[in-house]
Amino acid sequence: MDEKPYQMLGQVRDPIPAVPGRDRREDNEYVRSGTCSIFCWVEPLAGWRRVDARPHRTRIDWAHQVQQLLTVDYPDAEAVVLVMDNLNTHGTSSLYEAFDPATAFALAQRLEIHHTPTHGSWLNIAEIELSALTRHCLDRRIADLDLLNTELAAWQTAVNADQRQIQWHFTTADARTKLRHLYPMN
Repeated sequence: MDEKPYQMLGQVRDPIPAVPGRDRREDNEYVRSGTCSIFCWVEPLAGWRRVDARPHRTRIDWAHQVQQLLTVDYPDAEAVVLVMDNLNTHGTSSLYEAFDPATAFALAQRLEIHHTPTHGSWLNIAEIELSALTRHCLDRRIADLDLLNTELAAWQTAVNADQRQIQWHFTTADARTKLRHLYPMN
């Protein structure tokens, strides 16, 4: 799981459409339409992704995303292993801020949380997927949250239809070499 901020931008003037022999032309002036946060969830071996843009990136937003993961995406799973960076919103305490204690406890019991190391963003598969999403889907101006979520849903549907799995080639031996400062010397 990972998220990224996104700035929504609108056009000041309508672009001139592409014609044979000439690319679409767009004015460099734009209108700022606010910011949002894009949440990305990835199950690498199943080739599944879920992306969702929300107006904010708070503890409450993260908790509601986790609730959807556990109640809609994986309602029958006993436990879900969640790998993510160590952002202050990424913890079970966020669930207790968003939900009543019984609901928060039930959700927290189904999570097995692992944080990527500091400066280890290259280990976060969801961050790599956000990079692909940015190249494939967010390479133009999108002015509002509804349009952004429509575009994200289209991208999600297309990549999930392919069921493109992620083949991770980084082994434990590689980790012990590259991340030796994290492993105790016995």
